[in-house]
Amino acid sequence: MTNKESIRPYTQVLDRLRTAGLRPTRQRLALAKLLFENGDRHVTAEMLHAEAQSAAIRVSLATVYNTLHQFTTAGLLREIVVDSQRSYFDTNMADHHHFYFEDSSQLEDIPGHQVVVAQLPTPPAGKTVKRVDVVVRVSDK
Repeated sequence: MTNKESIRPYTQVLDRLRTAGLRPTRQRLALAKLLFENGDRHVTAEMLHAEAQSAAIRVSLATVYNTLHQFTTAGLLREIVVDSQRSYFDTNMADHHHFYFEDSSQLEDIPGHQVVVAQLPTPPAGKTVKRVDVVVRVSDK
């Protein structure tokens, strides 16, 4: 196998990182491949770290956190904060909201058009509203 052929599996994530202005390091490539090659998903840093370990990718939990935040800053992910102890990272960048299932700690997408916000407060002077994120918490109780 030539060197060019060995890179081919990473072509999609390599292009995505470069387009976002991120240097495609070995660890970023490996984590991006896990994140983006299997459709839209919601992951915590701990979930992604466990996936990386299972795939024999040597990366620390701190590096996973740093990479997720770099991807979020670069516009590749959305961070969904469900409480002070837990954030999920969403690969779906389309306009949408979420159900948070408190009993199973899972997120599920709600299409953007299904949530209507009737009125927003006026933002502070010199600021504009960038996005509205709605998390609808549900429980079996």
